[in-house]
Amino acid sequence: MAAATVAAVPSAVKKEDPAAIVDLSSDEDADSTSRDSKHADYLKTDASINDRKSEDLDEDDTSSLTEDIVNLSEIEEFEYAKTTGPDLCTVEEAQEFRSRLHEIGIDQFIRETITKKAISAKKLCTAFGIRIPAGLFDVETDESYYPFLGLAITREFARRPRLEQYTNIDHAANLLQTAKNIVVITGAGISTSLGIPDFRSKNTGFYAKLQDHGYEDPQEVFDIHHFDEDPSTFYKLAGDILPDMCKWTPTHEFIHLLQQKDKLLTNYTQNIDNLESQAGILSEKLIQCHGSFATATCRKCDYKVPGEEIFNDIRHQKVSECPRCVETLKAPQRSGVLKRKRSSNSHGGKGKRRKSSEEDHDSDGDYDIPQPGVMKPDIIFFGEGLPKEFFSRLKEQDTKKVDLLIVIGTSMQVAPVSEIPQIIPKDVPQIYISRDPVKHINFDIQLLGDCDVVVGELCRRANWELKHKMHPPGQQVDITPFKSNSGHGNGCSWTIKARK
Repeated sequence: MAAATVAAVPSAVKKEDPAAIVDLSSDEDADSTSRDSKHADYLKTDASINDRKSEDLDEDDTSSLTEDIVNLSEIEEFEYAKTTGPDLCTVEEAQEFRSRLHEIGIDQFIRETITKKAISAKKLCTAFGIRIPAGLFDVETDESYYPFLGLAITREFARRPRLEQYTNIDHAANLLQTAKNIVVITGAGISTSLGIPDFRSKNTGFYAKLQDHGYEDPQEVFDIHHFDEDPSTFYKLAGDILPDMCKWTPTHEFIHLLQQKDKLLTNYTQNIDNLESQAGILSEKLIQCHGSFATATCRKCDYKVPGEEIFNDIRHQKVSECPRCVETLKAPQRSGVLKRKRSSNSHGGKGKRRKSSEEDHDSDGDYDIPQPGVMKPDIIFFGEGLPKEFFSRLKEQDTKKVDLLIVIGTSMQVAPVSEIPQIIPKDVPQIYISRDPVKHINFDIQLLGDCDVVVGELCRRANWELKHKMHPPGQQVDITPFKSNSGHGNGCSWTIKARK
């Protein structure tokens, strides 16, 4: 799932050859917009990016810097010019350039714009929302912007175009009524009303809390090698994301309602709380992309137990030992010979360790005293693969049957789940429900607000009854067109708030 790279050096163009076009040299396949699942460090500030001058980097570093800047631009809001100027597009100009790209293709688009010098590469970058940090180049030329422009154009062209016949919440409700095979993608936003934090919110997410506790790289807590080396880090912190298995939200109930109406094809959840199962989603309709707390497995002997059996240890910040290993070690040992100490809590010595200075010495105490394995919740850590069912079901069934995609409570930043909207047929309508809009995927309708409130209003307009104690009967909402901080709307994004 490694992110694609972008070559930094454009090809020369002969002026006498009218068919030649500037080579912006993106190695990223136009059929792929994949993002590295561990690449959350692209959520950088301009200050951190500014510390890296492009002239001081080798080719690999330059490619990484290019991706960092383009990735960040896809997440942050871009402020367009109010009037046309030499270096910054207006929102109308940006929309026109993007539409033209999809109309004529990449080669012809570059020929019309850059090759013919109809617009500077610097200004054209702004048409795709690319903001280059000030001072990045020691010497700024048009060619300096080619790598960023090449990657932005490639990604934009690869994006599925919006279906313009769908624009508002009534269209979304009608789609609910008529669809027969709905794929639902869910993220942490559907559980936050229970007090379970999401991971990536800037101030309230779990990663933000870890940074407040001094973890420079919060994802290390969920790195499988780090867990095998020192599981206590995970056990000290996991209590904050431990689910209450007796509760679920109105949004979970909404997905269950789709199942009851025989409309749910598959729920792909990125959540590890297993609340979908508690809400009644059948296992044959549920793909837990990142695993869950439902079960736990010993890292040494693979002994599996229900997840609830280690919850008490997690709440008390105690590393949970494998009960079968403990019983085995209680049995009389065949040999009293102590083996030279080997690393790892995992079987086969797979875990990597940090070496201390003492480990290099052959001291009398450097012998292995048998220890039980550590129980790990069956959530997918960084360094582990996704379940095979994810890929097989998506390819063999869902892409062939789906007639509506609904994405709820996720920013869609982590591959391969973030690829699903690009993989399913382009003529399948797509609805996005979350607190904040996304820029990097062209959803047909974006309904922005608390997930529970939005799905409640959708059910009301579809004449469905959503029964849940957290959903107030007769709840009324205010619906307004969403506008960015710069005052621009797109005609298909709406803010939905419960009326007080």
